[in-house]
Amino acid sequence: MGQGLSCRASHENGFFTAVQLGELDMVEIMLERDPFLLDQTTVYDRLSALHIAAANGRFEVLSLILDRSVNPDILNRHKQTPLMLAAMHGKIYCVQKLIQAGANILMFDSLHGKTCLHHAAYYGHSDCLQAILSAAQSSPVANSWGFVRFVNVRDGNGATPLHLAARQRRPDCVHMLLDNGALACASTGGYGFSGSTPLHLAARSGSLDCIRELLAWGADRLHQDTSGRIPYVVAVKYKHATCAALLNPSSTEPLVWPSPLKFISELNPEAKTLLENALMEANREREKSILKGAHFSLPSPSHSDVAIDDDISEVSETELCCICFDQVCTIEVQDCGHQMCAHCTLALCCHNKPNPNTTSQSAPLCPFCRSIIVQLVVAEHKTEKELDKETDPSKLKKSFKKSRNFSEGSSSFKSLSALGSFGKIGGRGSERIAADLIDKP
Repeated sequence: MGQGLSCRASHENGFFTAVQLGELDMVEIMLERDPFLLDQTTVYDRLSALHIAAANGRFEVLSLILDRSVNPDILNRHKQTPLMLAAMHGKIYCVQKLIQAGANILMFDSLHGKTCLHHAAYYGHSDCLQAILSAAQSSPVANSWGFVRFVNVRDGNGATPLHLAARQRRPDCVHMLLDNGALACASTGGYGFSGSTPLHLAARSGSLDCIRELLAWGADRLHQDTSGRIPYVVAVKYKHATCAALLNPSSTEPLVWPSPLKFISELNPEAKTLLENALMEANREREKSILKGAHFSLPSPSHSDVAIDDDISEVSETELCCICFDQVCTIEVQDCGHQMCAHCTLALCCHNKPNPNTTSQSAPLCPFCRSIIVQLVVAEHKTEKELDKETDPSKLKKSFKKSRNFSEGSSSFKSLSALGSFGKIGGRGSERIAADLIDKP
């Protein structure tokens, strides 16, 4: 009888090995001989074949097992589902397949009470994170829990996915979570130091990119943990000098993304990307002014930071923004059709910090026709040949001169023209200028 048990154990181990290596033909043969192998688990961790396939990214084997009506939410020793393991190891195709098969994204493991969203954020797998967030928007989770509540779900230590992403230096995940409604100033329970916000945790890890994202989404530099420490103090303690300089309460406030366009009901994704890049560029200008003269080094700007400047020399003057006459018109206001650059759009719509004393704010207005801005899209430009065919050069020049004179006669235009490009106002006094632009009738 002992020999029989040994043969059985060897047979199961061979099956698990075939699943781990993704040997689809062997797995099929073994299941034909013994279908009950799908009910077996490893001795210690209680891993099923579905867990092993998900963790190792064996998509074909995973699909084969799911096609045999195996429960997609089967649990291992730590009450982790195959979806959690796939998210943990960044196996995006397995994540998508499991979600398609009906895997529950709201299950918690028994180690630290984490969901699949926590695991994806902690390990920095932004593609898996996006797949889970997309599933939450269209699944019963959105109806039963509410999407924003799911995005801010806490694990057993009181940490949200945003806390974990900030602590582990995952700026892409931080951005994605903030963009989907994660609370930038949420406090932890027992994770890290009690009462820590994502900004505290980013300061502790020294992640400059995470700090940039959090500040741009309104994270409070003066928020204290239960020990009374602000993020600046945490950055100083862990000797992250550059982070400390940006978090210093005496330094200039950063420009903030969450509230600037809250009055605009629809924002084209491409236009949003342009505006976000412009905002981050403006904040980098702020960083330069803060760190000027100090012995700090900043990372090289990304391609998106300089893309607009690179295009300026290649376009005609008719494509330049009629507000600053420095940047290319990349944003168009619908339905009036007026165009301006992303920097000036932000100057019109953006402010630095929400004012608790202001109960309501007026919606941003188009600086050309004073109509309420409802939707922004990416501006389309015609080629030089198209312009030559459609417009007489002398009339085009006259029209451009007229628009320039019009801008000089407008109070809103005067304020912006004096500033030059929006990137130049990222330093001292930028918050006052941006706020004034919003409040102007």
